[in-house]
Order: sequence, then structure tokens, then C-alpha cells
Amino acid sequence: MITRIIDRNFANMRLDRFLRKAFPDESLSVFFAVIRKKKVRVNGVVGKANQMLQEGDTVCIYENFKSVEADNKTHADTLAASRLRCDEGNAAQAQGDSKQATPSKSGFAKNKSTWGTTDERRKTKDERSSWGAKDLDIVIQTEDYVIVNKPSGLASQPGSGTRPGESLVEYLWEWGRREGLDFKPTIAHRLDQETSGMLIAALHGDTLRDFTRMIREHEVEKFYFALVKGNLKKEKGTISESLTRTDAAKGSKMKVGESGKDAKEAVTHYRVKQHYEGYDLVKIKLETGRMHQIRAHFASIGHPLLGDTRYGDFALNREVKKTLGLHRLFLHSCRLEFVWQGERKVFDCPLPKELQSVIDKLKPMRFRHVGAEQRRK
Repeated sequence: MITRIIDRNFANMRLDRFLRKAFPDESLSVFFAVIRKKKVRVNGVVGKANQMLQEGDTVCIYENFKSVEADNKTHADTLAASRLRCDEGNAAQAQGDSKQATPSKSGFAKNKSTWGTTDERRKTKDERSSWGAKDLDIVIQTEDYVIVNKPSGLASQPGSGTRPGESLVEYLWEWGRREGLDFKPTIAHRLDQETSGMLIAALHGDTLRDFTRMIREHEVEKFYFALVKGNLKKEKGTISESLTRTDAAKGSKMKVGESGKDAKEAVTHYRVKQHYEGYDLVKIKLETGRMHQIRAHFASIGHPLLGDTRYGDFALNREVKKTLGLHRLFLHSCRLEFVWQGERKVFDCPLPKELQSVIDKLKPMRFRHVGAEQRRK
């Protein structure tokens, strides 16, 4: 029999979903079978697949899962080895084991029982240490979430074209192991690989569900800095054009202004922060968060982002690479605002050095039009 006590990570989750999350190495057919055969009980009562679990519930599974047996065997082998070391008088190791059971400075539990037995856990220490978790730029860490400053060129999550272990999510998983967390840190939203800036990562299951809902209901305000081609006619404005995803061998793109069942509403607000000769630095607030939304929207009005290799002006990109030293997309997530537990939270993240150095080379414009200059005289 397997017994699990429901903690905050699995509270308010369906029973069948809990089984999939808690035992990721088992097949769906195994879960369907134990539920159908009434081998799962919640607080002593036969459980149903759609039953909602509450914190503190006791789930008993009258079946032995292979993954749990493997975990138990590994745990037993570890205990045996530990006893052998103690018998040999290895006091230093015993002291180290004692420290491992102590809560971390952040106050998070050390129990890793909910991590499963994924391939990442089976990686050697040397393989994991090369992931770059130690290089994470954490803007703030709280008991419920962390906000991370992602560099340009780093994928938000694993996917095609990304080598195993080289995404922000995997870095966060390794960081979570080192912190002793009992939940894999999970990002609540994403940034394009070329985009830098802030992302929210939840440290508990209930926190992840809260942030997912808040983002879906537009309760998390996201702001960006972008450098665009040319000078915008308006100091501030809104681009409200639908976006439709198209997939191709060279990568997915978003078409602007099309109608149809696949078209998604997209709204982008902007304000010009500074006019430069030939360019504008704009601060952008997203009302919706579609894939490539900022890039596609500004390209559609004739002001593509500098360094954009998918929607941009390719000739201009080559020029600014030589003259301004811009080797990446000029788009940075600079501010996040939301209400958490009744308190307004505001986090800012300045431009990274490589983007600020581009701005420093530009010549500001004092006046936008000749008429404006004449009126000031």
C-alpha cells in the first residue's frame, strides 16, 4: 500500500491529476485501473477520478507502483551505505547527513518526495552542475515564488532546438534541488528565447495555479522596453490587431489582422520614452500575451524591432550590428505588477548592459517636427 498526505502543492486538485503528478513514471492505464478497481481511498472512502482533494487529506493506494518500488530500493540502498559509513567511523559524513535534514535558510521543506524519478534526477552531479543554475539572476525570492531575470538566448523551457538541460526551467529545477524545495519551480508565463527580462516562477502547486489564473485574467501587468525602427507619429497609442499562428519548417510566425476561428485577440499599448535619430525607445504594456505579439504588432505598423530576425528589417539589422554592436533582439521585460495576498507588488529590471550600450550610442532628438521647432522659436 502507498500512502500520501496531500500538501499545499496538490490541494484543490482532482484525484486523477494528483496521481499523474505524484507518480510521473507510471502510465495512465495504471491510474485508470486502480481507480476503476476501487483501489484508491481518500480519508478511508473509495476515491473517484474527479474528486477534489483538500490539504491534509490522506490518499491510500492499495497497489504497488514500480516507480515507488524503485525509489524505495534506492532509498534502502542509501540507508545501508550510510550505516556502513557510520560503522566505519565516518563522523564527518554523519554530520553532513544531519545538516541535510535541516530546513534551508529560505524556510522551505527538504522533502523531495513529489519530484518523481525523472531522468533529471538520474543525472550525475557533474552533469547537473554544468546546467548553469548557479548563474541564475534572481530578482527576488519569496516563500511562494521567485522572479528571475532571463538573459537573451536562453529558452524559457525545453523544446525542439534546445539541448537537454539548457533552458530556464531546467536551471530552475536544479536551483530548486540545491535549495531543497519539495516542488519543481515552474514558470507561470514565458518569454521568447531572444527576449530578456523578468519571469515569475511558482514554488508551490497552489501558487502556480494562482498565477496561472491571474495571468489568464490579465491581473499581472507586464511591461517591456523595445527599440523600434523609425519615429512613431504618436507619443502613445494602442495596437489592437488579431494574431493567427502559422507553422512552417523555418519556425512559427504570427499573421496580423486576419479573421477566422484560429485568430486570437491581441492588444498592445505603448508610450514613446525617447526619440532618437532614426529610432524610438518605447515602453510597452501588454493587455494580452500572445506569441510574438510585440514583434508582430510593431512590424505590422512599419516599425519593426531592431535585431528581430523573424519580423524585422534584415538590412537594418546588419547595419546596426556593425555600427551599434547590437547582436540580439532589442526587447526586454522591464516591469511586473500584481497584487499578491492583498499587497501591491512592483518589480523593475533595468536594461541589460548590451542593450544600454546601444542606447548610449544613439543621438536623442529634441524636437520631432520642423513645425514644432518653429513654434518654440
